[in-house]
Formats: sequence, structure tokens, C-alpha cells
Amino acid sequence: MDLQTLKATCTEIRKDIIYMLSKSGSGHPGGSLSIVEILEALYGYKMNVDPADPKKADRDRFVLSKGHACPALYATLANNGFFGKEHYDGLRQLGGILQGHPDQHKCPGIDANTGSLGHGVSVATGMALGLKHQGSKAHVYTLLGDGESQEGMVWEALMAAAHYHLDNLTIMWDWNGLQIDGRNEDVMSLGDFPAKLRAFGLDLLVVEDGNDLSQVIKALDTPVTPGMPRGILFKTVKGKGVSFMEGDAGWHGKTPNAEQTAQALKELEG
Repeated sequence: MDLQTLKATCTEIRKDIIYMLSKSGSGHPGGSLSIVEILEALYGYKMNVDPADPKKADRDRFVLSKGHACPALYATLANNGFFGKEHYDGLRQLGGILQGHPDQHKCPGIDANTGSLGHGVSVATGMALGLKHQGSKAHVYTLLGDGESQEGMVWEALMAAAHYHLDNLTIMWDWNGLQIDGRNEDVMSLGDFPAKLRAFGLDLLVVEDGNDLSQVIKALDTPVTPGMPRGILFKTVKGKGVSFMEGDAGWHGKTPNAEQTAQALKELEG
């Protein structure tokens, strides 16, 4: 897709996120809206995936480690042809394919069940190691929240990725500075986060605007250093695209009412 088409799709994804969460009455808007450009750059541009054959052996893999942001992933998959939007009304409903966290057994295009924070990056590291042993050319991408990186399991995974020279693994962060209880700096500071990631062996890029598709694509296209896992810190805005949600930790796990939904969709359509 060309850049303008990708940008238009990002707008549709954001509208779909608002629709789904309003319909379900539960879910996580803030951290879903912040990752839209990252996901669309992956599925609409970068990754080797096929909606008609979502389990093909040589596909690239994506693991949403911050599984609570799955409305963004579901909307991205639907807008890229993996399933129909009629499934949106079943978000977080018994029997629906779009559960409250990604379920690879229910939803086409999901490569791993996630939800427990820190678990997804560990799964992605194992996937990359297995693919490397098989001689596969497939690449594994995973996306974490920055608050999630307060989990010790994340750092164990980073050590393993560096130790096994997993240059077929890209570990990305939705670095918006907020989590459910407020600012990361107030809850549990990550300190000099880029320096720590480099110290753990990542070939790290820092993207100043992770909600700018051009910057996201440039980072994804930057060649990796042989023998090193790639890390990308995307500076994003929690709740991006909806004025009253942007930069507000209160919208981590709260859904909009009818009036707020109408305002959000009006802003996105405008």
C-alpha cells in the first residue's frame, strides 16, 4: 500500500476501535489507539502474511505482548482482510472470535495467545529461536507496553534473545509513558530505558513519533545488525486521535459512553 492509503486505513482502524469498545462496554482504548500506526505499518506494508492463508509456514509472525490492546490488532486484521467486520459486535462476548485478549484458536491471524504481561515477548523469543533452528527466513515481531517492562520476565527474554543472536526478532515498545495507575515514572521508573535495552544486547532504534507512519516505516526498514535482536522504542501518545483521551491514563481501561463515542467518531472522521 502507498502511504496515503495506509494513513486512511489507520483512521478506519481508530474508528473501528471506538465502535468495538463502545459496543462491548469494556476494554482498553488508550493503549489500543496509541499503536495503530505500528500495527498498520506491519500488516499493510512490512510483514510477509497472507489473509487467505494465515497459517502459512513461511509467514512472518507477530505477537501482541500487551494483549489488552487487542482491539487495535483486531481492527488491523479486519481492515487487512483476515475476517469480516461483522465480528466486531462480538468483542469480549462468549462464543465470539474476538476475545478480551488475543486467542490464536479463535481468531484468524493471531499467532499467540497473550495477556499476562511479559509473557508475549518470551513467546516471541522462543518462536524466533525455533525458526532460526529450522533455517526459516521468517521474521518475528512483538510489541510491548512500557509499563509492561516493569516485569522481570521481559528482561529474561531480552537476555535470551541476545545470547542466541536472534537477528530474526524485532522487539518493539509502545513508549507512551503511561500505565493503568498513572505515569510510569511515578509507579515504577524504568530509568534510562534506552541505555538499559542497549546494555541487554539490543540493536536499538528510538523513533521520536511512533504515530507518524513515515517514521515507523523507516524504522522497520532499517537493516538489522547481524547477530543482534532489533529493538525499537516508538514514542507514542496514549489515546492518540481522540482529544479527550490523549495523554490521559484514566482511559487505560475505560470505554466511552454514547456521547463520548459520538464525539470521538466525529473527531476521527473530521
